[in-house]
Amino acid sequence: MKYILIVFCLMLTLPSYAKKLHVGWEIWYPYLYRNNQQKLIGLDVEILNIILAKTGYSSEYTELPWNRHLHYLKTGEIDVAMGVSLNEERSRYAAFTKPYRQETIKLFVKTGATESIDLATLSDLSKSDYMIGAESGYYYGDEYQQLMKTTEFQRRIVKATDIEENVALLLKGHIDGFLVDTETAKAFSNKYQVKGEFEPHPLNIYQADIHIMLSKKSVAHSIVEKMNNAIGELKKSGELDKIIEKWHQLN
Repeated sequence: MKYILIVFCLMLTLPSYAKKLHVGWEIWYPYLYRNNQQKLIGLDVEILNIILAKTGYSSEYTELPWNRHLHYLKTGEIDVAMGVSLNEERSRYAAFTKPYRQETIKLFVKTGATESIDLATLSDLSKSDYMIGAESGYYYGDEYQQLMKTTEFQRRIVKATDIEENVALLLKGHIDGFLVDTETAKAFSNKYQVKGEFEPHPLNIYQADIHIMLSKKSVAHSIVEKMNNAIGELKKSGELDKIIEKWHQLN
């Protein structure tokens, strides 16, 4: 009887790892968005669904802002985030799969303004009069993170909720440019028919591997290992490259 009681208590205190993973998302073309039939689609969605199918897990998607998404990953209320850069702060509360694609962040400015915006390095922004839009909660690389600790650099950054807000601010002349990954900029331009309104500046910002992030509070390490095996299989078979190339062509 005493043994049964101990086992029961352990069952109550140990985390419960279900076969369904709760996945957060917000609109991020071409990676996460709803089509005309309101079905959630995108490059990252397709890849995650194939990975989960290979590991025997299902998903439940919840739309929420990115900052709240990160908070829920810390608390274990949400299990998974897609399309994430690995950094030290996030690794304190989340585990990361092997990378499944790459991301390139650029500074986008009004078409024709590239030559007039004199920035050779990101740190040059601190000594300039330019205002740059950046999405709140997003990671733009170690250099950006370090510069954001200085008042001079912070004053040149305008925080926005999404690319829609950044594009609106740019076209109205309230900012001189905004930071976003190249595929998102391309997809946004095509979808909202603003092609030719902005262009990439030659300034290098950030390029890195992209991972799936899983809450340490709610996801067992064995699940991460299974997902890594699935990513390895998809890479080896060439299926992962085919999915990425398909979405690049659609974008």
